[in-house]
Amino acid sequence: MTDVLSIDPHTGEPRGSVATESTAQDVDEAVRAAAVAGAALRDRAVRVDLLRAAAALLEKDGADIVATADAESALGRVRLTGELARTCYQLRAFADVVEAGAYLDVIIDHADPSAEPAPRPDLRRFKVPLGVVAVFAASNFPLAFSVPGGDTASALAAGCPVVVKAHPDHPATSVLCARILRSAAAEVGLPADVVRLVHGFDAGPELVRHPLTAAVGFTGSVRGGRALFDIASSRSRPVPFHGELGSVNPVVVTARAAETRAAEIGAGLAASYTQGLGQFCVKPGLVLVPDGPAGDAVIQAVVTATVPSGPLLDSRMRAAFLAGVRSRAALPGVTEPLKAEEAGDDAAPLAVRPGVLTVAASRLAEGGPYRELLEECFGPVTVLVRYGSPTERDAVLGALPGNLTAAVHLAADERDDAAAELVARLSEIAGRVVVDGWPTGVTVAPAMHHGGPYPAATSGSTSVGASAIERWLRPVCYQGTPDPLLPPELREANPLGLPRTVDGVRTTS
Repeated sequence: MTDVLSIDPHTGEPRGSVATESTAQDVDEAVRAAAVAGAALRDRAVRVDLLRAAAALLEKDGADIVATADAESALGRVRLTGELARTCYQLRAFADVVEAGAYLDVIIDHADPSAEPAPRPDLRRFKVPLGVVAVFAASNFPLAFSVPGGDTASALAAGCPVVVKAHPDHPATSVLCARILRSAAAEVGLPADVVRLVHGFDAGPELVRHPLTAAVGFTGSVRGGRALFDIASSRSRPVPFHGELGSVNPVVVTARAAETRAAEIGAGLAASYTQGLGQFCVKPGLVLVPDGPAGDAVIQAVVTATVPSGPLLDSRMRAAFLAGVRSRAALPGVTEPLKAEEAGDDAAPLAVRPGVLTVAASRLAEGGPYRELLEECFGPVTVLVRYGSPTERDAVLGALPGNLTAAVHLAADERDDAAAELVARLSEIAGRVVVDGWPTGVTVAPAMHHGGPYPAATSGSTSVGASAIERWLRPVCYQGTPDPLLPPELREANPLGLPRTVDGVRTTS
């Protein structure tokens, strides 16, 4: 059996063994146990209690969680304290969603013999949970997108038991949080196995292949996510794979915006692309600035801003980041006004310095090796693309794959048709469009959409916000079913007090 080691990115040294890698038999046992436990999640009220109890227990052990996560991620206690607060907020927000019941989308169409073009039978529709959800923890958010994060919270809210594949960058944090979630389940009278945890690279494919796995939530790389997506799709019974894979999150700075607030835009960009040492999926990795003095002022403001150095999450990511920057910087016509490089020493061997690359938009039109500049480089680097005309700008946007976000910075008086057309153009390539702001920071709110066209995501769903629960549900329609045989959610008297749409009229509880 292979030990799972917790590594301190501050030093690169092991902190100790926290688990053993899961075998195929371990994964099978975990999924089957979760499936059996899932029956207890049918009660909406107990799910509400579970989510709120989980938030309370996470807060109770917050100091230990933050200390453990920082020791494994080097993300800092301030950042992780905020992430824990976000995680607990998500759990409570989904508890509110379940309690309100609108997510069930109850629709009742009474029988109508006179309906045209044909008589209508009695039809009643609502949504039910899919079954066991496999969740893949993310490297860069050891709490909010990992064991107790949004995928787990929304799946439990939907009534689905969860098997989480821990990320190797924070196994101790994963074990701690899984134990807390299982304790919360026991506290409200649920089987602890509504949440299970597995470890190791081989456990991932086994988890996706398992015949009782009903859906998958993933946050990670394009390469890893696509491999798992292909497994999910090629099963004899394919299952939904909701993956967030990669994004450069383009930003457009108009000529008039650069002329009027270059320093502000440059400083904002510097803060955004280096936030979390560039290890955010919404990092602005490609920024289009006008060619000329105004654009040069933006670039100068970015380069001269004070930016932090620090350790990346692990040695593999550090090596990939440095190699990616060097490969891009070596392309003809690419300049490096701020060089991303090693910053480590014996005390902090995984540290790097942020960097900035620049290139003319006309170079990107050549394709070939320049396509690398249109792909995510995970870490603190951004590419500033100088465009000479709207046509050059739009050609670059047209060459981009799908993104989580896209942003535009306008002058204060740019509210004309051209600006509206640019905003609309950005909506075609991204799931969230930001105006006069930066994409880092994904607010947990009902209207939030965190997804986008492939490879930003493998489906049209969101992993943040109330709508994330929809990923783990499927609709069922009952036709001509006597009232005593209907689920309580669909009975005529509405015994559960749910909001419903009845004969086209929306009603409250």
